[in-house]
Amino acid sequence: MLKNLLLVITLFNCVILPAQVPEYDDDKGAEGKIAYRCYVDLTKVHDDKLTVLVYPPKTQSNTIEYRIPRMVPGTYSVYDFGRFVSNFTAFDSKGKKLTVTQTDKNGWMISNASTLNMVSYDVEDTWDTDQNENIIFEPAGTNILADTNFVMNNFGFFGYLKDQKEIPYELYITKPVGFYASTGAQDLSTGKTNDIIKFDNYHQLADSPIMYCRPDTAWLNIGGAKILVSIFSPNQKVTAKEIAPDINKILTAQKDYLGGTLPVKKYAFIISLFRGFSGKSGSYGALEHSYSSFYFLPEGSATGLSQSVKDISAHEFFHIVTPLNIHSEEIQFFDYDNPKMSAHLWMYEGTTEYAASLVQIKSNLISLEDYIDVLQDKINSAKKYNDSLPFTTMSLGVLDKYEDQYGNVYEKGALIGLCLDIKLRALSDGKYGIQNLMADLSKKYGKNKPFKDDQLFDEITRLTYPEIGTFLKTCVGGSTPLPIKDIVQLVGLQYTNESADKRLLIAGRKAFAGSSAIFLDDIVQDDATADGCLVTETDAIVAVEGRRITPDNIDNLFAYIKDQAALGKAVKLTAKHDYNDKEFNITCPVSMKTVASGQPTLKVNANATPKQLAIRKAWIGQ
Repeated sequence: MLKNLLLVITLFNCVILPAQVPEYDDDKGAEGKIAYRCYVDLTKVHDDKLTVLVYPPKTQSNTIEYRIPRMVPGTYSVYDFGRFVSNFTAFDSKGKKLTVTQTDKNGWMISNASTLNMVSYDVEDTWDTDQNENIIFEPAGTNILADTNFVMNNFGFFGYLKDQKEIPYELYITKPVGFYASTGAQDLSTGKTNDIIKFDNYHQLADSPIMYCRPDTAWLNIGGAKILVSIFSPNQKVTAKEIAPDINKILTAQKDYLGGTLPVKKYAFIISLFRGFSGKSGSYGALEHSYSSFYFLPEGSATGLSQSVKDISAHEFFHIVTPLNIHSEEIQFFDYDNPKMSAHLWMYEGTTEYAASLVQIKSNLISLEDYIDVLQDKINSAKKYNDSLPFTTMSLGVLDKYEDQYGNVYEKGALIGLCLDIKLRALSDGKYGIQNLMADLSKKYGKNKPFKDDQLFDEITRLTYPEIGTFLKTCVGGSTPLPIKDIVQLVGLQYTNESADKRLLIAGRKAFAGSSAIFLDDIVQDDATADGCLVTETDAIVAVEGRRITPDNIDNLFAYIKDQAALGKAVKLTAKHDYNDKEFNITCPVSMKTVASGQPTLKVNANATPKQLAIRKAWIGQ
């Protein structure tokens, strides 16, 4: 087999394998198991691309299709990663090319597949690609920056033979001297210039991002888990040691929340910082995985970055509960080509978002007033979405029909968690809440045992109370609004009539963020400087300072306008008339002003009963 490898290298000088290539028996990996063996040499960047060599398992079929994912779990967008692949070639064991036909953006059909020995192809990174449509959110993408930084979301580099995703994968990575692999992968063997990383199957491979660069790392030991904090800061403004203490605080709180231990042995915070306002996608943030989370954030002060990582990680890390240990068959057996969505985004994202703030109030990391503000923001933001749409229906159609409703998983989804938690506490006299429910569901199912999508509500009802089943079926699976007012009074909070709120004004009009545009409302104040800014309440803002607004970046761009308002600066905007879709560019004054919010307000009831106070104590610890 080694002779055949050298033959391929001779024929194709651009394809260089690691200096020490183990000798194999047919399609068996280093331990004699059938496996995919994948090679990438990070020292051989060409045209901002890397060459990938894959030695797949043997097949008896006359034809076989090699696939790169259309979509991956956790993104809720179809990205077609195969469009970044070029020069796809297949070889037999003698180095002879086999006939290949591309079937679609993500697939290549190989003829005479029974003789297939290796496939070779080039991969372009997504972070600075020339492709400007369907731009990939950076935490789900790839970066190839020679001698500096490599981000390997593995689904962007490696594929699989169709219907053969359960076979182990072995990665053989050649790296520049001094580079380090930051990853949550559990089986990593590292050397001076070569690393070997092993995975049980393609799902585990795709779930394990890797960042290669010169190391800036710190390690924490929390709740029986080793926690890696790794940072790439292009201007070396921030170090891992500066960020680690705040991560330690939030993980310690989450460890206590989860009962004293963390359900992982190793976990990695992989943080890649960038210069400027945003990346190609116009956004920044994080993507969670089973044993790691990848962060793409602007390079700034250590204090500001530390707070951002703490806020984001409070949500992302809790995904080790759901969906890692509680998930449906649609996630366990994810179809990368034709994904089928689960009905339970309310749990995967909603209860995770709810737990992210709940853990902070229970651990005294934020005050009760701050926590109420968080809940108030959720209540207000949820009003941007279709409240009559059953949440389970939205979840099933989130890739297409209800794509514009996805953001509600972080708003109404979190409020579903709030209602469920308080209702459980009230029914159990404070003894049982959402923490207990998630723990019980984790015990019943776990990482390798999925639930059936249409049976989850019944199972939760069996574990809890009939009233909980009614709530789930009517308010989550049905169109009944969440009973926020009735729920919060159980813990001595009041949902009062509308009050004043500090609002962003654009040209004197109240502005609010929709799902993919900024909209305007009534004029609040006359603004003489707004005379040339011809916007009305029927216009929509579709771009800010030349950046098109998308569901991924709207929150960041809205925050940017607020920052400019605080500085007293005007902002360059692109607006669109609703009656003819004609776009026009304007420069508008922006400001912040306290105005009638039009929203009910959540506040503490000073006359709460002893029973309400007792349930509140059980709920948030104060």
